[in-house]
Amino acid sequence: MQCTLCPLKCGADREKQAGRCGVKGLSIAKYYLHPYEEPPICHTNGAGAVFFCGCSLRCVFCQNYEVSRARRGKAVSPRELAQIFRGLEEAGADSLDLVTGDHVADRLAEALSYYKPNIPVVFNSGGYISLRAIELLEPFIDIWMPDCKFFSKELSKRYTGRADYFEVASAALSRMAKKPALWDGNKLLTGIMVRHLVLPGCTSDSLKILDFLKDILPADAPLSIMRQYTPMGEIEGFPELQRKITAREYRRVVDYALALGFTRIYTQGKESASASFVPVWDDALND
Repeated sequence: MQCTLCPLKCGADREKQAGRCGVKGLSIAKYYLHPYEEPPICHTNGAGAVFFCGCSLRCVFCQNYEVSRARRGKAVSPRELAQIFRGLEEAGADSLDLVTGDHVADRLAEALSYYKPNIPVVFNSGGYISLRAIELLEPFIDIWMPDCKFFSKELSKRYTGRADYFEVASAALSRMAKKPALWDGNKLLTGIMVRHLVLPGCTSDSLKILDFLKDILPADAPLSIMRQYTPMGEIEGFPELQRKITAREYRRVVDYALALGFTRIYTQGKESASASFVPVWDDALND
């Protein structure tokens, strides 16, 4: 069967060969209680994070590049994945955090049809996801947590090779934003939380993204403005990415979000820009 699930629509028979996302079926790199996600989904015990191998976007600066390039990981079936979901719930996870599963949305929907935990199910996405994939997942997802990475076609083409990033992501986020928010104190039960990573020299692009988000997001939707950019990945040919962002750059973006009227903003300190926050990949899950 030819795969047309992600926006690349590469047509690979992913039962036999890897698609442009880098994987055939379903592979994971790690699962554990992750303490460093945003407070609304980590809450007390942490998010039950499952990191999926492969990616259709492949940002050059990806801090999880070993995983996004499918250089490690273990193949699992949807039924095996459902048992992992159950195990994370039993371990006390405050949410189930599905990290970068855009390109395997059909298999995630199958796994969730076998077992959907009684905790919020979070879909942690790069934002480059087709409406078809969203439709498959909608019956099972409580919280959409997409990135909104780029507004500029030039930037997204330079850093991902995908000039259509904003075109795809804006349609996806507009669909996700229809999910009504429900809070239990400071814990998000349903809704959408958008993340935006501020990049060196790209604050003007960040402000355009905030203008877009202000138009589509519900008034009580949380917004995460990330300061964690750390020079790593495959950035040898990108001199502008060889530094962390400055305090002035980050403050410009946060101040603009406040001026636009965002009321639930999650920010990061400068210490977040460290490789120490990148997950340690478990060799037990390395084929």
